[in-house]
Amino acid sequence: MLLKQPAIAGTLESSDVQVTITPQDGGVKVEVDSTVKAQYGRHIEECVRETLENLNIKNALVKVVDQGALECTIKARVECAAFRSAQVEDNYPWGGAIK
Repeated sequence: MLLKQPAIAGTLESSDVQVTITPQDGGVKVEVDSTVKAQYGRHIEECVRETLENLNIKNALVKVVDQGALECTIKARVECAAFRSAQVEDNYPWGGAIK
């Protein structure tokens, strides 16, 4: 998937996560800011990277501001931000592109 513009998904509400994705060259960089970073920061980053890999995204800067979101929410927010960044408007894979 080719990212075209910066995009954001999610909120800063409790139990949610805000994901900002920006196209960039040089691979994937993930920055995690989380209320549970000490306990789950590594897992959050792995979840983000796996989701990007499943979407075939090779170059991106992803900023994650987590407020205790579940893994399914993190995946959904990353997926949403990616599709917004790629400007996908038709044939959106409802039900999730991530299996």
